[in-house]
Amino acid sequence: MNTFDIRPDRVVWRGEGETLVVQAWGPDSVRVRSAFGSDVVDTDFALLEPQPTQPQIWVDGDVATLTNGAISAVLRVRTAWDDQVGFEVSTCRLEFHDRGGRVLLRELSEGGSLKLRARDYRPILGGDHQITASFEPNPGEKLYGMGQYQQEILDLKGSTFELAHRNSQASVPFVLSSAGYGFFWHNPAIGRATFSTNRTEWCAESSRQLDYWITAGDTPAQISAAYATATGHAPMMPEYGLGYWQCKLRYWNQEQLLEVAREHKRRDLPLDVIVADFFHWPHMGDFRFDEEFWPDPRAMVAELAELGVELMVSVWPQVSLESENFAELKSRNCLVRAERGMNIHMGFQGPSVFIDPTNPETREVVWGLCRKNYHDLGVKAFWLDEAEPEYGVYDYDNYRYHAGPALQIGNLYPQAFARAFYEGQVAAGQEDVVNLLRCAWAGSQRFGALVWSGDIHSTYTDLRRQISAGIHMGVAGIPWFTTDIGGFHDGDSTDPDFHDLLIRWFQFGTFSPVMRMHGDRLPYEPVHAADGTERLRSGAPNELWSYGDDVYRILVRYVRLREALRPYLRTVMRAAHTDGQPVMRGLFHEFPDDPASWDVTGQYMLGPDLLVAPVVSPHATSRSVYLPAGARWTHLLTGEVHDGGQTIDTPAPIEQIPVFARDGALADVRAALTPVAEMR
Repeated sequence: MNTFDIRPDRVVWRGEGETLVVQAWGPDSVRVRSAFGSDVVDTDFALLEPQPTQPQIWVDGDVATLTNGAISAVLRVRTAWDDQVGFEVSTCRLEFHDRGGRVLLRELSEGGSLKLRARDYRPILGGDHQITASFEPNPGEKLYGMGQYQQEILDLKGSTFELAHRNSQASVPFVLSSAGYGFFWHNPAIGRATFSTNRTEWCAESSRQLDYWITAGDTPAQISAAYATATGHAPMMPEYGLGYWQCKLRYWNQEQLLEVAREHKRRDLPLDVIVADFFHWPHMGDFRFDEEFWPDPRAMVAELAELGVELMVSVWPQVSLESENFAELKSRNCLVRAERGMNIHMGFQGPSVFIDPTNPETREVVWGLCRKNYHDLGVKAFWLDEAEPEYGVYDYDNYRYHAGPALQIGNLYPQAFARAFYEGQVAAGQEDVVNLLRCAWAGSQRFGALVWSGDIHSTYTDLRRQISAGIHMGVAGIPWFTTDIGGFHDGDSTDPDFHDLLIRWFQFGTFSPVMRMHGDRLPYEPVHAADGTERLRSGAPNELWSYGDDVYRILVRYVRLREALRPYLRTVMRAAHTDGQPVMRGLFHEFPDDPASWDVTGQYMLGPDLLVAPVVSPHATSRSVYLPAGARWTHLLTGEVHDGGQTIDTPAPIEQIPVFARDGALADVRAALTPVAEMR
């Protein structure tokens, strides 16, 4: 009897009710699928059809080896008599090697009498399983990626993660190892990932099969490129994505928004995008402007276009029970369903339910409304907020989508929401798509998703966390990343301490993939309709000139610096598009041979040539900066030159962020800057 079923691109093993498929999946990569009590199925949650390769397969008794370029998968079958059950039991253990035969990753061993199972299936009433994949620890490895979690940790080894989305948490289950591999858990189920000292575990709370993808590479850049090829490349960032974006909670009428854009032009300040935030609509789910406050959107878009400014419009995936579209969306099964209790998902500004973008009909209907009421008026950019989605209570087991229970496929939601608009825009003839989302899953990048880090607080702790979040999102294949400059919650526009934070965050934003001002500033502004009824409030002014002359002088310098960086940013965005490289990178991405670069927190590379070290402490006037070995570094703002391979203490007065150019790069940018001495 043959132990293995050999196909041209895969090895199949069956035993003890399990079907295991190990398949070449793109260059230097392997996909592993396993199902209990059934055959594996072809799912395309994020993985695209692979580039064809010609793997080599050898079988030697109970051992099969599939080699696909730089990676080899070894399947070892063990059959032994089990006294406890009274018959022979077979197991198949997997391990992965690099080109030189070094073990990259190995499934957990049985542990002798422990009878541990590396692929563990716990039955759930109804036929599906809770699935856990367990691997041996890899001594000394460092891990990065997993998307966005609100923490300052860089090396994820020793951490555990909830595989679920929340406001300010985007779970993207790809991890890059310093040991030379990348691992993608191709399963949108709610679950957890644990990278502990004694084992690595990936768990899906409810699933039909185990499914993961692994690649081998000599450098982080090679691993990032392979992962982008497997799950999709970001489009080319439109030109208006490279400059300055102005936003606040919230411009509540047409004239107010236009006057901000006009004032930018009167002051000769760069402005690429201005945003009409939420509740510009009569009711959530109407997907249109409220005529009282926005009487002529077409004329507004036209005037902005004359000023060289794009309008971005907020779209929430929620539908109020009072919306003019609620009955139709409900009758066409375009809404998420609660499994128990009242079918109400959130109570903000009244009871509402979420649309279900995993349903193709929902994507068609919602885009049809937004095309008619926004896109046909000239709106090309959408702010797809609440994309997790943000349930009033995160009871993931209480919601069902067209594609299945939220417990099984819930993490797919933000990708499907992005897809609805991206495919609609492309079908309408738009070529340059970038939409802002508050969440992402693997594959979101190919649908033009620019992810921001959610409703974070206006604190230095939160600022530090966004640096780590941006690095990890880049590793996880989401190159377009931004934050609310100044933070979202509790920023008091009259507080000097907030001014200090705002300046430092603005400097960080200047050197972020996308530079976007936003926040819910204090003190609040009440809003009323003409008949005196109350509408959702607005926040305090949040423009460059809203914080006094001293702050304005510094912010203006940095918004002009952003313009000077435009050619460089365009090149970096092109590398994200064509080569799958992150825009915001850990130092290890560019300097993997420098051991210290794998551990440096609080600083990052913007593309290959700019090292950015934001000031992340209140009222600081200096900070230490590690300069990686293998390059010479020129301070972009002062011209000072330092050798790499050392930590320096560099001055950082309030008007200055430590940022260093690699080996003389960006000399044209430095020459164009206002001398620092003139800022004091």
